[in-house]
Amino acid sequence: VQLQASGGGLVQAGGSLRLSCAASGPTFGNYGMAWFRQGPGKERELVAAITANGASTDFADSVKGRFTISRDNGKNTVYLQLNTLKPEDTAVYYCASQWAPFNFIPREYAYWGQGTQVTVSS
Repeated sequence: VQLQASGGGLVQAGGSLRLSCAASGPTFGNYGMAWFRQGPGKERELVAAITANGASTDFADSVKGRFTISRDNGKNTVYLQLNTLKPEDTAVYYCASQWAPFNFIPREYAYWGQGTQVTVSS
């Protein structure tokens, strides 16, 4: 599985971005997907996750109500919509995937993309 993240950039506080993660392979619909981030001097943290069928999602408390995760299994792509951005959202955002055909949210992820930088100015 190869993952390619895109959509990062520089945005002012209060603004929005949409990140995309395109996955290779014919069985994308059997993988749970997630977005992680790592800010300057911080540990990597889970931001959002979605089950293989897209029916269930989970979010870090710090982004609930501001970020949404979705997927299009026909396009092998998962999205992260970032709204009402804050300077503390500045980080490199990574997408990750894990084989999870029974529609649960995995605790660990085997495959990782290269990351896309999100910078939020105050």
